Amino acid sequence: MRSLKSSTAIALAAAALSAVASAQVNVTTNITTSTTWTANNVYNLVGQIYVTNGATLTIEPGTVIANTANAGGSLAVTRGSKIVAVGTADQPIIFTSTNDTATWVGGNPKTGTWRVAANEWGNLTIMGNAYISEDVIGANTPTPNAANVADMEGLTTGPAFDRYGGGNDDDDSGSLSYVSLRYTGKVVGLGNELNGLSLGGIGRETDIDHIDIQNNVDDGVEIWGGTVNLKYVNIWDIGDDSFDVDQGWRGKAQFINIVQGYSTVGGQGSGVGDNIFETDGAEQCWYQPVTTASLYNVTAIGQPATGSGDHGMAFRDNARVQYRNAIFMDLGDRLVSFDNIDGDGGLGYGCVSSVATGSVPTLNWATTWTTDWNAVPAYAPSDAVPAIPNFYSAQSSGKLNEVKDSVFFNNNSSAAYTEAIARGVVTSSTPGVSVVNGNTVASLSPITAITRNPIQIISGFAMQRVLSLDPRPANDALVAVPAAPADGFFSQATYRGAFAPNEVPWICGWTAASAFGRVVIPAPVAYCTAGTTTNGCNASITGIGTASASAGSGFTLSVSNVEGQKLGLVFYGVTGRANAPWGMGSTSFLCVKSPTQRMGSQNAGGTVNTCTGAFNTDWNAFITANPGALGGPFMGCEVVQAQAWFRDPPAPKTTNLSNGLEFYVAP
Repeated sequence: MRSLKSSTAIALAAAALSAVASAQVNVTTNITTSTTWTANNVYNLVGQIYVTNGATLTIEPGTVIANTANAGGSLAVTRGSKIVAVGTADQPIIFTSTNDTATWVGGNPKTGTWRVAANEWGNLTIMGNAYISEDVIGANTPTPNAANVADMEGLTTGPAFDRYGGGNDDDDSGSLSYVSLRYTGKVVGLGNELNGLSLGGIGRETDIDHIDIQNNVDDGVEIWGGTVNLKYVNIWDIGDDSFDVDQGWRGKAQFINIVQGYSTVGGQGSGVGDNIFETDGAEQCWYQPVTTASLYNVTAIGQPATGSGDHGMAFRDNARVQYRNAIFMDLGDRLVSFDNIDGDGGLGYGCVSSVATGSVPTLNWATTWTTDWNAVPAYAPSDAVPAIPNFYSAQSSGKLNEVKDSVFFNNNSSAAYTEAIARGVVTSSTPGVSVVNGNTVASLSPITAITRNPIQIISGFAMQRVLSLDPRPANDALVAVPAAPADGFFSQATYRGAFAPNEVPWICGWTAASAFGRVVIPAPVAYCTAGTTTNGCNASITGIGTASASAGSGFTLSVSNVEGQKLGLVFYGVTGRANAPWGMGSTSFLCVKSPTQRMGSQNAGGTVNTCTGAFNTDWNAFITANPGALGGPFMGCEVVQAQAWFRDPPAPKTTNLSNGLEFYVAP
């Protein structure tokens, strides 16, 4: 629920809505001194732009960075510099292309049309000073070392600008919040592309939440090493892996929503989605740090035709990853995949290198699933001496590799559960048969609703693009499970998947999918109890049509079963539900928290002393005519509670109330 907006926020929102009509600022040189980009301008990156020299780039809420399509604009933040891009749900910061903004209706960034496209500009890359493991740079060592560095994939300027890594796991590269990255990517060469969001050696003091990545040619987000944590990440229609990690990421993530599809017409990995999660341990299996991570509350939606999407979870090169309280559904291939090696020269789980390790093998694949998170050193021959405090702190219980308290649905490949069964994730692929480690193969959908296109053949793959999604948990996903650790990062959520029940999905209103009309606005919900009037009437309020922040009419709050010929009105609030007795002896309850807004009184009509009265109020028309009313201006995906009041002189307080109605506002 939200509080009333300040006049400053209203002004910024107005600026955002007219952003594409604002002055264009071409950014043609690197940012070497601290700079602020403001919402009254539209910024165009001309070529590869770096934030460098220790500078901080601050981007105001509601700012649009609309890069000339196919002109190569891109943004990278070098080690020691920062980006502070903190938007809001009402005023996201949007990085996109001019081909995208051309589809915005009236310049409104909360509109637009999805297109089969990617590569229209570069990406956002951030490089930091946290530990990484990498074996390409000749001076790097298998033991954790502050001198170990790597060159960022997709950047070609040179080591002075393109390197990441160091010895500060608490490094702070700034803050990203409510940032949307659309139609991204650039292919430099085979295996050398820009991802939607690239994070190299980022430390845990960097704040990243509410990130939206739509239509990248390569990976959605890729993380190389470091300790950065992520929360509320939404990834759709990616051309390769949706969430890819490598080089010893030791972080946490929660509330991750992934919808697999395709970004452009290309092979799998070059336009058609590949793995949902691809987790590599290190560039070489005996190097440290090794990826050791914990993820909670994931919703992962694949492509249901066999072979059309790749795996749900692919493990390589000693990666150690825990998935808990997750949903994996509609996968076209394996739920758990033992990929073992990454194709870049790594030797995989259980490897032996006599030179580096004295013939001591790393943990093998099976043992990683049965070994406690803190039972053994990461890999003794390459441990740091002395030990680095809190080096592996993302996991705090369970096994090194683990899938727990999760729901799997409609994963129909013949090999979907083969490796999952071998690793004890489930004991059977038959719905309802296997319940082990809190995991279940479900017979009913674990989300509220999903609709897809009919099958389209894209580069030889049978793809069914998601047209609309209500990702809130349903059925088995509503069964309570243990919450994540209360460690200061994780939120306490006892449901499966990335979304809370009975709340507007957090992807509503600010993401590209929402702008494209693919996020379902939940239907109105009746709650609270109507009072009984003198003549036994129980007034009922319902919603007809769609509440909208932009439509001037079309959502009627209809009240029926009212005492005939009595004066009444509808009132609403925006701060949540209530359930307070209306007065001494009254059977009514006040169902709307204060403050409240009254909407014009009416006579109920009908016949006196009967329950034939009724009145109707168009909420859309009211907020259009009264922009200064409570909660205005509405921006979409907000929650409103409404109730009806009417006269009933013999009753306590001489009035009565209907039930309550909670409804959700479309953009």
